[in-house]
Amino acid sequence: MTIDPATGRSAAGIIRLLDLQPHPEGGFFRETFRDSAQDSAGRAVSTLIYFLLEEGQLSRWHRVDAAEVWHFYAGAPLELKTSQNGKETSVHRLGPNLFAGERPQFVVPAHYWQSAMSLGSWTLVGCSVAPGFEFSGFELAPPAWPFGPDEENRGGT
Repeated sequence: MTIDPATGRSAAGIIRLLDLQPHPEGGFFRETFRDSAQDSAGRAVSTLIYFLLEEGQLSRWHRVDAAEVWHFYAGAPLELKTSQNGKETSVHRLGPNLFAGERPQFVVPAHYWQSAMSLGSWTLVGCSVAPGFEFSGFELAPPAWPFGPDEENRGGT
């Protein structure tokens, strides 16, 4: 059981409390909002999820066909890596300590590759997607992708 030393809360407790389910990219999630307004193609204009990563879990390299805003909520800071072209990466830290370079939100542009991991026991974030998230617009990186989906291949510049 992973317990956050700062809060004394366990990831398992948060997962139960928020009714989170396993996500295909890793971690746990639950969609909390799907806008009833739709674009001209019939797609929700926005969606929102809770997303939790435990220590040692990764949000595997993936991309979506819409802009995604990551929001920090609780737990340890989160490392978010992005890559526009699959060759160079940028590293971003989400968290509450603004003076240590952490930020409470970060926007990943549509079609950018992204991967995340908790920098502690667990991290709870939210992800807003506009237009709304659809699994048909979600792509996991192949195993031979330059940075790979696992921790030892997180690579970057």
